[in-house]
Amino acid sequence: MPIADKDVTWIEEPKINIFEQLYLPAIAAGLVTTVKHMFTPRVTEEFPETKPDLPPNYRGVHRLNRDEQNRVKCVACYMCATACPAHCIDIVAAPSPWPDREKYPETFVIDELRCIYCGMCEEACPVDAIELTSLFDLTGLSREEMMFDKEKLLSVFDQTARVEKDPVRTSGGRLSVASEPPKA
Repeated sequence: MPIADKDVTWIEEPKINIFEQLYLPAIAAGLVTTVKHMFTPRVTEEFPETKPDLPPNYRGVHRLNRDEQNRVKCVACYMCATACPAHCIDIVAAPSPWPDREKYPETFVIDELRCIYCGMCEEACPVDAIELTSLFDLTGLSREEMMFDKEKLLSVFDQTARVEKDPVRTSGGRLSVASEPPKA
């Protein structure tokens, strides 16, 4: 169906004068910006000596949380691996040796080089087993060092819990925020 003539608004091409055709206003605006940058103070962060001030919702290195009995909190439901847009989470489930859950992750690997740190895994986890911490200085000499397995992810939990650098998104409760009774 064609567009009705009353719905069409015709716009005339603006007429520019000789001054604007020579690009003099654009050159002047560029020079003003350059001079402004020359006289504003510069701020340089000296990174290794001075740690950056990160926002409280910064998403850094992953960690696997532990429950009250110091066991891995993950129930190997594959929700984080399913929600991950970068497909960097690999889980192999095994029957749980504990009576309170059906299965647990026999292996849990995150490829930190492939991860885009979007937080979808954290959002998808029904038991708050995986979280992104505020640790940012992630380095490795090889690709294998950047593959975080279950033990390495649990050690990140131990490190962050020891220095009380828990993520601000950490929630209480045995399972998650959804398991908490509503507050009156």
